[in-house]
Amino acid sequence: MVRNRVKRRLRAIMSTRLHDLPAGTSVVIRALPPAADAPFEDLASDVDGALRHALAKATR
Repeated sequence: MVRNRVKRRLRAIMSTRLHDLPAGTSVVIRALPPAADAPFEDLASDVDGALRHALAKATR
């Protein structure tokens, strides 16, 4: 149950960010156990930071 809730929350977060990614980009998100208790805003902030980092690294 908890795993599915985290999965739904991460899907909701990513659904609003997919249009910001270059075409053909694949994203894999691995949720660690603390994600189960994290507020939605914290998860969104973590995803945003990870995406920024990945995109910056990809453009180097």
